[in-house]
Amino acid sequence: MIVRWISGILAGAGFAACCALPLTAQETPVVNHTPEHSNKPFSKTLKKVKMKIAYESYVNGNWDIFTMNADGTDRVNLTHSLDRNEHFPQISPDGKKIAFSIDKGEGREAVRSLWIMDVDGKNEKKLADGAREPFWSPDGKTIGFLPQEFPKFNVMDFYTTGMSFYHVASGKITQHPCSSKIHHLYNPSWSANGKWIVATVHGGMGYGHSILAIEANGPKIVDLKIPGCRPRLSPDGTRIAWGAGDHKLAVAPISLDADTPEVGTWTLTILDEKNKIYHINWSSDAKYVAFSRGPDGEGDLTKKGSFQAACEIIGVYAGGWNIYASPADHKGTIDLQTATDADFAQLTTSGDSNKQPAWFRVK
Repeated sequence: MIVRWISGILAGAGFAACCALPLTAQETPVVNHTPEHSNKPFSKTLKKVKMKIAYESYVNGNWDIFTMNADGTDRVNLTHSLDRNEHFPQISPDGKKIAFSIDKGEGREAVRSLWIMDVDGKNEKKLADGAREPFWSPDGKTIGFLPQEFPKFNVMDFYTTGMSFYHVASGKITQHPCSSKIHHLYNPSWSANGKWIVATVHGGMGYGHSILAIEANGPKIVDLKIPGCRPRLSPDGTRIAWGAGDHKLAVAPISLDADTPEVGTWTLTILDEKNKIYHINWSSDAKYVAFSRGPDGEGDLTKKGSFQAACEIIGVYAGGWNIYASPADHKGTIDLQTATDADFAQLTTSGDSNKQPAWFRVK
């Protein structure tokens, strides 16, 4: 049985997508942008970067987790599984471990579980069943995750309730102090100072669709008042990147040491009117961002272990999607339809549902 979202309120693949919302006062103007500091291909810069990127890709009839160099070379399949689907790799702050999810089974009988392994694919260990979208504490001692809303599986990414913490040293699982009030979150990201967890909420906690900063060890919840979804906080704690729409990514400063976090004026906007662009994520030194890019779609039900919904959702096959990267310190707007190879680089070319990039340092 294939999961299909058919409620009239939630109908359409765009429900879980980042809604196209009007400009805010904080948004940068849309201008043509060419980097002033360099005209050389950005791929040449990435060749010198001592980092790798983990990502998910659909090969040989299922999803596996891969790694590659920052410039897209030396791709390695870490999981090589045949009877399960690995998704959503998240790298520990020390670059030694990958937390990820595994889907096993079909349709509403599928089970999504939380796992961990070394960055070379060794020493896999299951941590919890019915667990979604892991995220690391800045000290690497805790893996947060979002428990599944109901026992029966649903592919929608906000199908969650509560927030849990897996303590790596002891193996114990505890709850966020306000877990009972947390509902319909997805794509959480922990701040570098440990004070805040930023995530999207959709149809829960008194919000329609918002990006929230949730106090990591307390009751405070702050609406960051930016449009879109899937926020990622920079490793140095000074900026936030997120999907401001189906065809727009954004970067802006954020004040996370304040009692009430605020997002400042947008410094970078990445646009693509033709393709969807999603899953933006920071390099370990916060100098670069990687993201997923490809045509709109609602999946391919001929792909075993996949579901039907908006193609950016975990578990939905995104044909023609690849991983790209850009500098994060550009000012203004990069339009991917007109930008030069000095503005961005394509890192994968297979189009096999390459999504969810996550950077880590090479030791």
